[in-house]
Amino acid sequence: MPPTISVVMPCHNAAASVGAAIESVFGQTYPSVELVVVDDGSSDDSPNVLRSFGGRIVAITQENHGPGPARNRGIAAASGELLAFLDADDYWRDDCLERLCTALTENDADIAYCGWQNVGAPGGRGEPYIPPDYEAQDKVERFLAGCPWPIHACLLRTEQVRAVGGFDERWSTSMDYDLWLRLASFRRLVRVAEVLAFYRHHGDTQITRNRARVAKNTWRIQRAFVEANPVAVAHLGPTRLRQLMEGKLLQWGYEFFWQRDLEASHAIFRLALRVGGWGIRDLKYVVPSLLPRPWYRMLVRLADQRWTSEM
Repeated sequence: MPPTISVVMPCHNAAASVGAAIESVFGQTYPSVELVVVDDGSSDDSPNVLRSFGGRIVAITQENHGPGPARNRGIAAASGELLAFLDADDYWRDDCLERLCTALTENDADIAYCGWQNVGAPGGRGEPYIPPDYEAQDKVERFLAGCPWPIHACLLRTEQVRAVGGFDERWSTSMDYDLWLRLASFRRLVRVAEVLAFYRHHGDTQITRNRARVAKNTWRIQRAFVEANPVAVAHLGPTRLRQLMEGKLLQWGYEFFWQRDLEASHAIFRLALRVGGWGIRDLKYVVPSLLPRPWYRMLVRLADQRWTSEM
């Protein structure tokens, strides 16, 4: 018998999309799938949508605690040997779980991952993407540089996820990145070089809308990992670690600044000024963040007006 794959799906006010996500799971060609849906305190019609599937799903209801705690609740209830995650507004190609499971078992790997596509993302960010072969790289360094895959683009061994405590509920964002750092950095990986996972982009309606919070949490997650694994990161040295952590934080600040997301750039430049990673050339951008936010916005707008008038 093939190993059972438990799919954990958190659901919060997703009545418009959760049915399609559930059907994506039921439409998989893999023969042994358990679906655990955790209704995380929905106030819309989501509970009725879930009830319409009856005993075909394992339905759990809890007060709203966020996606991390909801996924942990689902992990605790999962009975499968293997584990996958699918959010209530995303979907898979019909052979996604089959392709991932085949790669996992044939290569005696701990995690199988695949390519993905952000459907509806603007600015050329909706192109299909095939990630590199991480097993051929320094995984600790590569994963410190950024999240290796979205949450629904991998298949894992359930007991290994449980062994590291699942999702760290301290983090309101980027909790999947934290899990990959703590787990995938030290496990055998195998890549399926096909686009099997699809993410529906909804603009500002998703958790990543608070860009400053995402950037801050990512830096905090990196710092927590480095502090907890001094031996694993020792070969990188302090200069490279600063590039990967504080350097990336500063890059985020510049990205937000040039996009004129001044609320986010103000928060990130202020943090960057405190933790370091900047040079003399950065001071004219990071020092103004010491001003109160309204004054900071006014200063940037005055600079914009002066630049426009000089053109």
